[in-house]
Amino acid sequence: MKKYTVYGCLAAMCLAATACDDDRALPEWPWGNGEQEGDTVVVVEAKPRYVWIDAAANFEDYADSKENIAADLARVKEAGFTDIVVDVRPSEGDVLFSSTVADPLTRIDAWTSAGYVWLERTATWDYLQAFIDEGHRLGLRVNASINTFVGGYLCPYGLGSDGMLFRDDSKKDWATVINAESGLTNTMDLLDDTSDYGAKFLNPANDEVQAFVLQLLRDLAKYNLDGIILDRCRYDDYGLMSDFSDVSRAKFEEYIGETVENFPADIMAPGTSELPSEQPKYLKQWLAFRAKVIHDFMVDASAAVKAVNDTVRFGAYVGAWYSTYYQQGVNWASPKYDTAANYPAWASDDYHNYGYADHTDFMFLGAYASADNIYGSGEWTMQGFCEQGRTLLQGDVEFAGGPDIGNSSGWTEGGQAALIPDAIDACISASDGFFVFDICHIKMYDYWDAFKQGFDQYLNSLEPNE
Repeated sequence: MKKYTVYGCLAAMCLAATACDDDRALPEWPWGNGEQEGDTVVVVEAKPRYVWIDAAANFEDYADSKENIAADLARVKEAGFTDIVVDVRPSEGDVLFSSTVADPLTRIDAWTSAGYVWLERTATWDYLQAFIDEGHRLGLRVNASINTFVGGYLCPYGLGSDGMLFRDDSKKDWATVINAESGLTNTMDLLDDTSDYGAKFLNPANDEVQAFVLQLLRDLAKYNLDGIILDRCRYDDYGLMSDFSDVSRAKFEEYIGETVENFPADIMAPGTSELPSEQPKYLKQWLAFRAKVIHDFMVDASAAVKAVNDTVRFGAYVGAWYSTYYQQGVNWASPKYDTAANYPAWASDDYHNYGYADHTDFMFLGAYASADNIYGSGEWTMQGFCEQGRTLLQGDVEFAGGPDIGNSSGWTEGGQAALIPDAIDACISASDGFFVFDICHIKMYDYWDAFKQGFDQYLNSLEPNE
């Protein structure tokens, strides 16, 4: 456990903005407990506590109301969170910040009391800046998250579609091409809103796509943010079927140094969605290639962000289920972790080289276990997800694990306030922090007091100052 000793009035002024006089109160340290001994304050560092603020789920409350933002961030602070993560590029791909390359988000599909509808934004003030201003005023750290390789959204129930890929036909080649059972298919040709609905992903291997996203990140880094987080920095939800475009084929052949004569069957049979028992010739090399694409992009993304703002932290959100996350083309572990030794069924000997943990400053692991699997070991318990994350990351980067308290099994109907302190304990004890998805569920099920109780228990458990 780290401890910091701060001497004298000047340090107290710098860190806590308190007056320099003999009667000053003990500062309310945002990162932990403090004790004052004369002119010395001994601070025990506590781990950060993040709350995620999804754009779509909270659009109705925040899109046009700075007052609602201020009121809820005050509750966030009171409950004991130290950080917020604001989603500013949802799966439609438009943005809630000032960008030179992306369109502003003016509407989003959402479930409301009126049903499944489009919600319109009429305000012209900067959405992200409003969170930054109010969050920093309250002493919260403010992190922005973008959905990375997305470009549009096809809604179910006949609601329609929106996003760059639907508005600009010239960008069709940016979209994912899947290895469907019926043949190679651009996902923009899959428009049945009873079966093909959801986010339309961009191809991560496409150089134009990467240039576009990197400029998005440069624009975002101009803000006075504490962190920038990449979500959905991965391949399409079609998993192993993605991406089999001409671009990906050419880059793969360059990677292996030979031509794939029987494409895509020598990599994967059409329609393959699970690891086959009999593996085609290039399958493991293909999985490593996809991980390399994401790894190399993460290197470039970090450099792009740091070139604009070298003080902002750069990181990613990933699902903690590492044993199957290769299906999304991502190796979020440390390159020091020997993936092939632990997962020989799908990892090549060089797969570990494409672990990108050492290129991030912080990571979020979605420990999205069910409500009855909080404590335990291995995947699909919250504690186990976080403990496994410690092994996978090999100390390369600090990370926060946390639950989805609205969508995971057992959480969907609310009424689980008694479990919140346990979820906090299980994750924060095994991680370097805690995060929860999403603020809308805290509000919906009135979990504010439960989070305060859990955080208070955690802070009270810290070792006493010596």
